Amino acid sequence: MELGNQTMVKEFSLLGLTNLPKLKIFLFLFFTVVYFITLLGNISIIVLTRIDSQLQSAMYLFLGNLSFIDTCFSSSVSPTMLGALLSEKISISFYGCAVQMFTTVSFGTAECVLLAMMAYDRYVAICNPFLYTVIMTKRLCLQLVASSYFGGILHAAIHTVSTFQLNFCGSNEIYHFFCDIPPLLKLSCSDTRVNEILLFVFPSIFGGGSLVIVLASYIYIISAILKIRSSDGRRKAFSTCTSHFTAVSLLYGTSIFTYVKPASMYSREQGKVLSLAYSVVIPMLNPLIYTVRNNEVKAAVKKILDRKHFFQSTMGPFYKGT
Repeated sequence: MELGNQTMVKEFSLLGLTNLPKLKIFLFLFFTVVYFITLLGNISIIVLTRIDSQLQSAMYLFLGNLSFIDTCFSSSVSPTMLGALLSEKISISFYGCAVQMFTTVSFGTAECVLLAMMAYDRYVAICNPFLYTVIMTKRLCLQLVASSYFGGILHAAIHTVSTFQLNFCGSNEIYHFFCDIPPLLKLSCSDTRVNEILLFVFPSIFGGGSLVIVLASYIYIISAILKIRSSDGRRKAFSTCTSHFTAVSLLYGTSIFTYVKPASMYSREQGKVLSLAYSVVIPMLNPLIYTVRNNEVKAAVKKILDRKHFFQSTMGPFYKGT
């Protein structure tokens, strides 16, 4: 099994998070719960933003797509991570590793770009509230969402093709829990200088460009909020941005620190911790971050629960009599 007659490795072995048996059991149980919460939280948001008539604005279109990306991002990593915790190591085929790299990079990049689009949405909502519906049309919102997916696919294709054209003729053991770029470059017996340049340049373009949009948006947002005379008005305006800014800080902080540096500075243990943060933990936290202080989402959940209670109280006598 070769790609361009350049590789002698037919499969890779993921060594996972740790080799301590007792710790493996604890981590398996812990991250199984994390993965379950991730799926439950994000799928709930996707459903809510689809069925509730009050959650049809641009912000909730972005939020629904963010939850979809988080679901896919976590699902591309968590199964192999959990499998490695159940055994000494888990094997993944050469092409399976390429697919996993492509999916993780594409969804990770798409999330970075989408968070920048959400920052722009908050800028328009706070700085131009009367023109919000005129500017943030459905067509524009769909174009912004599509651009985040396109950016993710383009970025992933660049790294996947460049990485899997390298020679892998030595050890096939990846000291990680999924096929990430830096640990794979460590395994290659080819010259990886071009790959290291790509690993610095393109994350800087996508991540750095998105970060510039976020920072510029928030500079205007804070400036506009400070001009609000009412302290209650300022508090409400800040509260609408707190959730998004928290999500941005978590994702950008971990992902930029992981990728925007030379591969020679890559640390296996540090890489695992940072990768856990942006690929497993953050997708679980995002639904909590965006719903705890969001009255509209909480109202939508309460409405569904009230309907369920009404249905049960109304149909209860019928079920009891049958």
